Amino acid sequence: MTDRIELTGLRVHGRHGVYDFERAHGQDFVVDALLELDLAPAARSDEVTDTVHYGELAERLAAVVAGEPVNLIETLADRLLTVCLADARVRTATVTVHKPQAPISDSFSDVAVTMTRSAS
Repeated sequence: MTDRIELTGLRVHGRHGVYDFERAHGQDFVVDALLELDLAPAARSDEVTDTVHYGELAERLAAVVAGEPVNLIETLADRLLTVCLADARVRTATVTVHKPQAPISDSFSDVAVTMTRSAS
């Protein structure tokens, strides 16, 4: 059985993209993260130290999005996965990076990249 912690809709301003104007002005990115891990120890102890603190996770993910720019949201998603998998209790992580203001000339509601990785 796999338990999950899910963080959705984390909105952070970043300066990622291949175009100069994306780097200069930036735009909002939205991150969803799904962590698969055993939550039984936390359920038994009722202690936050026995689980992944989702508030601290959100802060670490936001720091990556607001940090050093990259060209591709694939690269950004990979960096976010590294953050998610840094806690040894996490078995698998899935990250989706949404770029709702992507420079696309036609009308669209969202563009996103989703990546899943398992702990080594």
